Amino acid sequence: MSTTISASLVKELRDLTGAGMMDCKRALEETDGDVEAARTLLRERGMASAGKRAGRTTTEGLVGFIVEEGRGSIVGIGCETEPVSKNEEFQEFAARVLRAIHAEGAGAAESFEDERIELISKLGENIVIVGPARFEAPSGNVLAGYAHPPANKIGVLVELEGGSSELARFLAMHISFAAPEWATRGDVPAEMLEKERTIYLNSDEVQSKPEQAREKIVDGMLAKRFYAATPGGVLVDQAWIHDSTKTVGQALSEAGASLARFARVSVAGS
Repeated sequence: MSTTISASLVKELRDLTGAGMMDCKRALEETDGDVEAARTLLRERGMASAGKRAGRTTTEGLVGFIVEEGRGSIVGIGCETEPVSKNEEFQEFAARVLRAIHAEGAGAAESFEDERIELISKLGENIVIVGPARFEAPSGNVLAGYAHPPANKIGVLVELEGGSSELARFLAMHISFAAPEWATRGDVPAEMLEKERTIYLNSDEVQSKPEQAREKIVDGMLAKRFYAATPGGVLVDQAWIHDSTKTVGQALSEAGASLARFARVSVAGS
C-alpha cells in the first residue's frame, strides 16, 4: 500500500529544495514520504540535469561588487537568457554569493555549488559563477568598483596606489570599455610578444622597407597595434577614454597615482 503524500509535505519539500510541486510529489512517493530521502533524490536528479546543461553558453547574468572600509569584492553570475537574469531567486542567489565572497574571500564561491546545481534544476538554465575576487587594500590605497549600466553584465574592481576614489572609478569605467588583457608591458608573456613581433616583421608592410629600419618600424607597430589595442592590449598604453590625447599611464602619473591591480568580470562573453 502506497504512502499518502499530503499537500503540506509536498510544500515542505518544495520550500527546502525549490523544486516544482509535481517533482516534489513524485520524489516523496518514490521515498515513501521520507523528506530527507526525497531531498537527496531531487538533488541527484538536479545534478544530472545540471550536467546536461553545463556546456550551454551563458551570455546573460549580473556582475556585482561591494567596496567598503578598505575591502572590495566582485563576482559575476552568468545565465543563458535575460528573463532568468531578472528572476528574483537568481538575483537573491547572486547577492548571497557576493556577500559571502566579501566576508570570507573568493574561495567562498565554492560553498555554493549545491545551491547552484539546485537553481539550475529549478530555472532550467546553465548558471555559472564567474571571476570571484576580493581585494584587501593597505592603508593609503584606493578602491573603486563599477558595473556597466543598464544590464550590469560587465564589472570592474580597481585598486590604486595614491590618487582619489573618483580617479579609481574613472579607471574602472575605462577598463570595462577597453577590456585590457594586461596591466603593463611586463605582464605580456614573452612567447606571445615574440610571436607578434615575428608576424609584423614578416608582413609585406615591413618587408618592403629597408632592412636597417625594420626593427624600429616593428617597435612602432607593436606600440600602436598591440600594446595600445582596445579591446585587449596593455592598460597603461591604451588611450584614456576620458581624454584620448593621453594614455592611461599618463593620466595616472599626472594624478600621482599608479595601478596596484584590477579585476574585470564579464558574463557577456567580452
